[in-house]
Amino acid sequence: MRPAIVVDRLGKRFVRHDANRPRTLKEAILHAGRRGAPNASFWALREVSFSIAPGQMVGVIGRNGAGKSTLLRLIGGIGRPDEGRVEAAGRLGALLDLGAGFHPDLTGRENVFINGVIAGLTRREVANRFEAIVEFAELEAFIDSPLRTYSTGMQMRLGFAVAAHTDPEILLIDEILSVGDLAFQRKCLERIAAFKARGCTILLVTHDGSAVRRLCDAALWLQSGRLVAHGPTDVVVGEYEAESVAALRHRTPSSRPAVLTPSGAELRLGENRFGSLELEITDVRLLGPSGQVTTGIECGEPLRVEIEYRASQPIEAPIVGVSISREDHVVGLDTTTEAAGLSLPTVHGAGRVVLDVGRLDLAGGAYYVDVGVYRQDWSYAFDYHWHVYPLLVHGPPGGKGILAPPLRWELGDRGLTAGLTAAASRAAGPSA
Repeated sequence: MRPAIVVDRLGKRFVRHDANRPRTLKEAILHAGRRGAPNASFWALREVSFSIAPGQMVGVIGRNGAGKSTLLRLIGGIGRPDEGRVEAAGRLGALLDLGAGFHPDLTGRENVFINGVIAGLTRREVANRFEAIVEFAELEAFIDSPLRTYSTGMQMRLGFAVAAHTDPEILLIDEILSVGDLAFQRKCLERIAAFKARGCTILLVTHDGSAVRRLCDAALWLQSGRLVAHGPTDVVVGEYEAESVAALRHRTPSSRPAVLTPSGAELRLGENRFGSLELEITDVRLLGPSGQVTTGIECGEPLRVEIEYRASQPIEAPIVGVSISREDHVVGLDTTTEAAGLSLPTVHGAGRVVLDVGRLDLAGGAYYVDVGVYRQDWSYAFDYHWHVYPLLVHGPPGGKGILAPPLRWELGDRGLTAGLTAAASRAAGPSA
């Protein structure tokens, strides 16, 4: 499937002007003979690469000045990169600044038509959606007033309402959820959820980690213009929040090189590995029904996940988790030692944790087994391996579903059995 957004080695450079530079034509003429300090440049973004699948919602997090807004502007076609490339496939809807593209001397009505046409709608399409836009923005009484008379919140509501009614295939949102009353924020979140449900690709810049966890499938962490991490929402947001309060002892995911596990898996920090690494997962093995290491099993067969770890210092009651998911983020299994009522003791040095799945009734297809070890309060991950360990399940495809348990259809007095592979039939036993 073609990605909706591709960012490849993206770089954007800006000029930092001298504070003593001439600000008027008169000053420029009077100081023409003087040589001022040369203007310095800085990179707002550098060597940023990632891709986003259609229908995915990704949260973009990072401190002020990290390059988040610059990234969204370049994806939205505002400005040109100095390095690399950006590709966006589909109609764009963007809310990058409050009132961006609005003219203060025009009325709200006039601004709606102008911005709707700029967004790719025809004038007739804007006219057909005009009442819905105004109703969503809750500005019926002010729509014919000049925009300069609007408060910041009113401009925000109008801007979001226009963007929400242009049927975007890609929606870029920059900090819009941080402004406005709670009722309108809730309305915005509901509309964003509706966009996501119908397959719209969404990039959301926000400082609200809880919103990213609740809404997004993945997260991007930018730091000083560089991509620190791109991966699972809970892990990336947790790591960012922990780093922000120095809980990770000033270590970032880019501070260690890639390593190979004994089983040959390559781990790259910030790409497929995340965490503080106070406790490290040193190896993961997937064992099939014969007890041998495998990367594929039949539907309905057992699976054993062996996790080796090493703690450089005493770690109190860590939580171990295992999930099995497809490339499109559909989760087939998600379990933890905590959910199973198992409390690990304080660990120090080398150890092992094993998960036995009695039978894995997943539809045929390609999956990943993700493993992680977390603090006992879930504040961040010690070590999390994401999409490192592939698992191919052989069996009938699941269609829209992901489960493929033993099934028996009955028609009248005649029993009909369908949808079972030979291996699944054997696993089901005589009762099937």
